[in-house]
Parts: sequence; structure tokens; C-alpha cells
Amino acid sequence: MQATQTTKHEIIRCERCSTAFECKANKFTQCQCSAVALTINEVQYVSELYDGCLCAQCLRVLQQEYAGTVG
Repeated sequence: MQATQTTKHEIIRCERCSTAFECKANKFTQCQCSAVALTINEVQYVSELYDGCLCAQCLRVLQQEYAGTVG
């Protein structure tokens, strides 16, 4: 018999790459996206491109993309 994993948080898909991840918006410091420290300018850049949640990997990619546009 397989064990079923349960979660208290919503499983959502990254708006950019469609990877499923557990959103912990109500516990932001434990959410996977909190691992990526974005500046206010980077946050604005991302929010101009996407409305929904993004996985940490996509946030890192967009952070590098933004750095390339201003550097």
C-alpha cells in the first residue's frame, strides 16, 4: 500500500514553467519563494510579466534576466 502525502497548503503551478509546488503564502518565511531575495526593482519587473506565483527557480532566472537588462 502506498502512503498518501497530505499537505496543509495549496499545491499550485508556477505561472512561468508550470512546475507544481506547495504555496505557503500564509507562512511566507517557509515558502519556497522566500529563498530568493528580490530587490524592489526586481519585484516590479517580475510583477509586470506575471500575475501569479512563480517557483523559486523561475524567480532566480528572472532575477538574472533583470540584471542583464540593467547591467
